[in-house]
Order: sequence, then C-alpha cells, then structure tokens
Amino acid sequence: MSGRRLVIDATLGAGGHAEAMLEAGVESVLGVDRDPAALSLAATRLSRFGRRLRTVESRFSTLAEAAARAGVRAADGILYDLGVSSMQLDDAERGFGYRADGPLDMRMGPGEGGGLTAERVVNEYPQDELARIIFEYGGERQSRRIAAAIVRARGREPIRSTDRLAGIVAGAVGRRPGRAHPARRTFQAIRIEVNGELEELAASLPQAAGLLEPGGRMAVISYHSLEDRTVKRFLRDEASLAPLTPKPIRPSEAETASNPRARSARLRAAERIPEAA
Repeated sequence: MSGRRLVIDATLGAGGHAEAMLEAGVESVLGVDRDPAALSLAATRLSRFGRRLRTVESRFSTLAEAAARAGVRAADGILYDLGVSSMQLDDAERGFGYRADGPLDMRMGPGEGGGLTAERVVNEYPQDELARIIFEYGGERQSRRIAAAIVRARGREPIRSTDRLAGIVAGAVGRRPGRAHPARRTFQAIRIEVNGELEELAASLPQAAGLLEPGGRMAVISYHSLEDRTVKRFLRDEASLAPLTPKPIRPSEAETASNPRARSARLRAAERIPEAA
C-alpha cells in the first residue's frame, strides 16, 4: 500500500504492518486495535514516526465510529490481519496459548465489559454446544470426544488454566510425535467464540468499504476457512468493490519457513470502484 496518503491498519497489534507501510512511504496510518496493550506497545515502538501514526481502541464492529473519533472520514487503504497476534500468543497471562500455563482468558480486549472468557466457555457451556463450537470453529473431527472429556473433568474440579485444558484435550485424543499439538484446534475454536470474531468481521467489512476513497484498496489476511469464506463472499457481493484477487494469495515456502504461524494465511484484496463512491 505504498504511495497511499492514509491507511487504516484495523489490526495494529505490535505495529509490524504499520511500520512497513510507513517506511514504504504511506503518509499516515491510523492503527486500530481492541487490545490496549497492543496499542501502547505499537505507539512506543513506532514513536519515531511521530504524528504519522495515530491509534484508537476499537472492536471491528465499531470501525467507522472509531475512525470518526480519530477525525478520519475516508482512507486510501484498509488492512486487516485477522486472528490472534504473536504478541498475544506468547503472553501466557492472556491464556491464548497451550505451550505455557496461564489463566483461561483469551479475550483480545482484556477489559471488555463483563466479558465472556475461555474459563466460562469451558466450565459453563453445555456439552453439545462445546462440541459444536470445537467442530465448527476449530475443524476438529473429534469434537464430541473432546467436549465429553471437558465435561467429565470440570465435574471433578473447575478448569481454570490453559495447561489443564490442553492436557484434557491431549488425553482425549492422544498426541502423535511430530504432529501439531492436539489442543491447537480446540484453543482456536474457544478463542473465536470468546471474541465473537466471525460476527465482528462480518459487521466490520461493510464499514471498511464505506470508508474507502474511490480507487482505495482493502486487503484482508485470514487464517481460518470461515474467516476466508466471509471475506470472499463480501468482496464478491459488495457492489462498491472490484476484487483484485480471484484466488487468495498464499505464503511462499520461504515465508512459512521463517514464520511457521503464516502457513495458513490467505490474502484477498479489492478496490473501491470510482462510480460507486
């Protein structure tokens, strides 16, 4: 998105994309994130850019309102990098990962009101609902077995830590050497449920399209088939946009070798049609 005047980075995170865009010549970036810790970190990391970077705390579903609060009425580009950030995954206290023990939280905005947490999902959802979430959001074929194991375990004692949940899942389905951790899909599914990620994305995309200047471009990086399907359908059906990627762009072998977490990434992009403005 180099050469653009103003770009909205709708998933600022630690600021990696914003930094690359600013260094490439984007005049200014509005960084949006629902995680105040991410906003603070990015603002500190990128302080050398001064007022070329502005930040605002917001969920996807209030993107247009957040942009208005920052004084932005239109943008030349909008970027989404969906899913959980490496910064969040690596912070055990946030409860997103299964590699280090921490509380079962998984909220992207830790202070979000009253909030549904992973602990509540795991300990309060009925078994059938747990199985549905783990299957639909995680693509886990053994979802019923995992849900049953969770319900049995919480009947003995509430499940409060990531380590215990990961152990329950591994015990239910087994662990094969050299394969991904058996709890990966279950953790993903619970995180998506806690944060309402699919609903937030569906609510945000029309707002993003409405914020684009004529000729402005939207790019979305997704990591989950349901996310990618949502993006694909929106870009195809939105009359104001012309898709630029008939098929999603996938990372190269070199990219996945240097960043294994990018292996499931899919990039789709579209341009605002001038006549639709």
